[in-house]
Amino acid sequence: MKKIAIVLAVMIATMIIAQEAKSYKIIVNDSNPINSISKKDLAKIFLKKLTKWDNGSTILPVDQVETATVREAFSKDVLKKTIAATKAYWQEQIFSGRGVPPPEKASDKEVIDYVKANPGAIGYVSQNATIPSSGVKVIEVVD
Repeated sequence: MKKIAIVLAVMIATMIIAQEAKSYKIIVNDSNPINSISKKDLAKIFLKKLTKWDNGSTILPVDQVETATVREAFSKDVLKKTIAATKAYWQEQIFSGRGVPPPEKASDKEVIDYVKANPGAIGYVSQNATIPSSGVKVIEVVD
């Protein structure tokens, strides 16, 4: 009986982790040649430690507002930080004159519009967001 409970607990934990990992999609402008990105590079981009694409163009990350559920999932999964910890990081960066955070958009649609309008942009949207047939594309997160 105890073994069944342990196996069941592990299965539930695995499903929760898998569900959390699939709660967002990464999008880039469809002119961007990349089709996948590592979580490590994605974290560097959103913390502005990686600022240029391979072709030399500027990377333009875009965040969702701090109250967005998708931002919480993205922050935990990719940045390995809470939203509060990420905001503290940016306060330190601003105070020391080393940078400013990515712009924040209030919805999946606003993120999609931003990425569509900016060739170097990268953002994340909810897993169930409708991606237009042109202007942006979903890329795979590997690791």
